[in-house]
Amino acid sequence: MSRPLGNARLRAARQAAGYRSQQDLADALTGRGLSVSGRQVRRWESEEPPLPYPDLQRALIELLGVTSIEELGFPATAPDLNAGRVLRTPPAAPLVLPNASQPPSAATAFAAVTRAHRRLYWTVAPATLHPSVTAHARLGADLLPATAGVVRRTVAAALAESWLLAGRIEFFDLGEPGRARDTWLRALQAAGDADETLLGAAILAHTAFVPGWAGDRAGASERMAMARTSARRGPASTELLAWLDAVEAECETRCGNTRAALNLISHAEAVIEAGSDTPSPEWMDWFSAVRLAAFKGNTQLRAGHLPQARETLLGVLDGLPADADKQRTVVLGDLAAVEAAAGQAVTACDYAVQALELLQTHWYARGMERVREVRRELTPWQGEPCVRDLDDRLYSWGAMLSVLAN
Repeated sequence: MSRPLGNARLRAARQAAGYRSQQDLADALTGRGLSVSGRQVRRWESEEPPLPYPDLQRALIELLGVTSIEELGFPATAPDLNAGRVLRTPPAAPLVLPNASQPPSAATAFAAVTRAHRRLYWTVAPATLHPSVTAHARLGADLLPATAGVVRRTVAAALAESWLLAGRIEFFDLGEPGRARDTWLRALQAAGDADETLLGAAILAHTAFVPGWAGDRAGASERMAMARTSARRGPASTELLAWLDAVEAECETRCGNTRAALNLISHAEAVIEAGSDTPSPEWMDWFSAVRLAAFKGNTQLRAGHLPQARETLLGVLDGLPADADKQRTVVLGDLAAVEAAAGQAVTACDYAVQALELLQTHWYARGMERVREVRRELTPWQGEPCVRDLDDRLYSWGAMLSVLAN
């Protein structure tokens, strides 16, 4: 028989917030003047968790970055923060009945929409797709309490993937890391409900991007340690293991540790070359050998290995599939940066303009980020016609407002 999952939502939220053990969370609550033991946290993470007192509810909501105590797997209650007492959550509308118990066909239908969103990500504009993905995820969250057994695990797994995709759009396409962090927490809670350890590993690795981009190496390393631990409960495919190396390499690069990053990429290349009989999960459609090379080219650029970076990135440009225009904007931006660092302003501007032309039809915040970085590197040549032409394309009214707002 499978082991009980207990309160997987609280456990996932605790781990995502950086509290590696139950005692760590108890210590954090005690630091707020509350009397909590590790034993009490264990009770909260049991199959039938007792409802914390109102002051503990408030502290848990704040510490774990959620909006309600229900998101942590406790009974459907909401704290009255003013009166210091717990109120029952009112119905959404008068005389509205909860969802009836859902059959297997509901899980199949919900998962099918999740798969469709995954495929649409590569071609549909993020501002168009994101509302549909989040609405679908909210539907899954409403359906989950009306499921059990295999149906519940199927819905929870699809829900985790939907929240993961929503967070990817927020982080990579829209450039909203704080929002993505909160969305990935919801994804991790759903993965815990489904007991999907590999999906949990992927979500945890995505959360490492947030501190990694901010230069917080310790925060990124801790999340990667959690991701690798979850992946070991697999079995994990070689592509998943190599991607974990690539994510950690990206974070190390952002934190200025390019030597460590290049070592991780070399290890990832060896893992892919060795291969295995374990297939990659269906949902892992964002990684391949050519995308690993894109990670490598960026790291070589930031390490100052310009000839190697140029060769790697040109190979990536040739090897990307036809539907990879988002990634193509990033590669063009990196090639522009290589040429700017080599003093070739005209060639750098040419690559940057190509990236901007793609961004008009395939918006990607990380691609625009690369172009803006290149423009800063081109300051010594800003009087040249090629740079002025780049500025005319780059600084539209909307783009200028965006720059000033950030």
